Amino acid sequence: MDNTKELNAVEAMLKNHTGRHTDVPRETMIRVIVDRGEAIPSACGALAVWTTTDSNGRSPKDTVAVRRPESEANIDWTSPNNLPISADTFDMLLEDILETMKESPELFEANRSVGADASMALPVRTISTHCLTTLFADNMFRPAPDDIDKSCFYNKGFTLLVAPHDKLDRKRYEGKLRKLEDAKTTTNMAIALDFDRRIGIVYGSAYCGSVKKLIFTVMNYYLPAEGILPLHCSANEGPDGDIALLLGLSGTGKTTLSAVPDRALLGDDEHAWSDNGICNFENGCYAKLINLDPDKEPEIYNACFHDDDPLDHGAIIENAMMYPNGEFDLDDERYTPNSRGSYPLRYLTNIKPSSMGGHPKTILFLTADANGVLPPVAKLDPEQAMLWFLMGYTSKLAGTERGVVEPRTTFSRFFGEPFMPRNPDVYASMLGDMMKKHKTKVFLINTGWSGGPFGVGKRMDIRLTRKLVDAAMKGELDNVDYIKDDLFHLQIPVKVPGLDDQNLLQPKNTWKDKEKFDLKAQDLAAQFARHFDKAYADKKIDPAVVAQCPGK
Repeated sequence: MDNTKELNAVEAMLKNHTGRHTDVPRETMIRVIVDRGEAIPSACGALAVWTTTDSNGRSPKDTVAVRRPESEANIDWTSPNNLPISADTFDMLLEDILETMKESPELFEANRSVGADASMALPVRTISTHCLTTLFADNMFRPAPDDIDKSCFYNKGFTLLVAPHDKLDRKRYEGKLRKLEDAKTTTNMAIALDFDRRIGIVYGSAYCGSVKKLIFTVMNYYLPAEGILPLHCSANEGPDGDIALLLGLSGTGKTTLSAVPDRALLGDDEHAWSDNGICNFENGCYAKLINLDPDKEPEIYNACFHDDDPLDHGAIIENAMMYPNGEFDLDDERYTPNSRGSYPLRYLTNIKPSSMGGHPKTILFLTADANGVLPPVAKLDPEQAMLWFLMGYTSKLAGTERGVVEPRTTFSRFFGEPFMPRNPDVYASMLGDMMKKHKTKVFLINTGWSGGPFGVGKRMDIRLTRKLVDAAMKGELDNVDYIKDDLFHLQIPVKVPGLDDQNLLQPKNTWKDKEKFDLKAQDLAAQFARHFDKAYADKKIDPAVVAQCPGK
């Protein structure tokens, strides 16, 4: 669809703006941010920023996409996260944000790209009323490659307009955007996408993750049409060039488990799997900071909190408790448990600068099971892998979304449902084809609870999880004996080489009350079956995959 009219309106606004700053140097951005009071330097030199409480996490109920006849068949509108708006409503949002930008004393623009592989790099133009947005884009998005003219998206870039601290006129959008929980007032926030006209709007959300996840969703929509599979995962490479992918929702351990000293990191959250192999979308990381332990997670801690001149640092510490002396308390979650750190990949000591690699040898599905009934590690055959990929089971952790205060059982297709707009058979069939073609091995890793559910049992020790992840990546689980779990259709190893307590491998062994374990496990399996029937009953899923669903 032609977007000339809309882009011309953006250009007209920019051309007449006297306070426009385009692609300013990083040091200048930091100086402007401090001078404008958008953030303050901490003791270590990182920038500390706090948002209003309505912006301390994603707002999925305010994340909407334009639905129009010519493209609506591409999107699964039955998914609870694909919320439609009309083209007219998006035009209103565009009109309002351009007017807001016109009246803003200053505007900041960053021209970057997403996708380390030049053949699929998407040019992204971010324009914001606040300089912190463009510094975040500088941290997270990539410089445009010299050969971007080879990209399938050359001359088909995406424009992102951001007004993080302005609010919509509630009355103007009555009946067009959602009603709040009180059913009396209309939302004053919108994270809106027009895939066809290649424009995105963030209006009223100061959470940096709104910018990041909007662009991720855009890539997840565009890439399958080019024969490329997008994945919500981290990726690293071993000394022999073997690639491993770790899929999981926020809080399940993608960032933590992928940043290890003996494997080079490609990226911690967003990747594409094409005929060329794996490539990272991003230039940086956006890590959860709550309870971050410098001894257990030194790479992330150093990236965020190393000492440097504030003008050279540029890590953004979002919504973490900071004392008057400029030091942080990462264990204090009174403001939000979703404190975050944004930093460039180069702040880590062991990265692969190209952010690209070959086809994955190992894929790990991460789940934080708050029910405490899944094993810490299990092997999945192809049909089981497709089932767990479709289900994307985990427990949604506190803080990532507004209103979530304790773990909640959730099924998020492809471990990233809010960001996967296309029909589920598209992503599922692409993964299945790639797995079979490249003989990729798949394991389920439970980073959640053991010995009981949340509130009774304990969270898996990260050192145990690291041991199991390491064993899977090194092939140490390829030739061990397995026991079939008939309820969840999992293959649980009898023994993991080098594990001190093999008893931990069977979750029932860690519960004092075995009857309560059985009841909890049966309840979770029943939830699987109900959700599968609701989400996929009419999606023509292979019967061999259906048979692997717990509770069936």
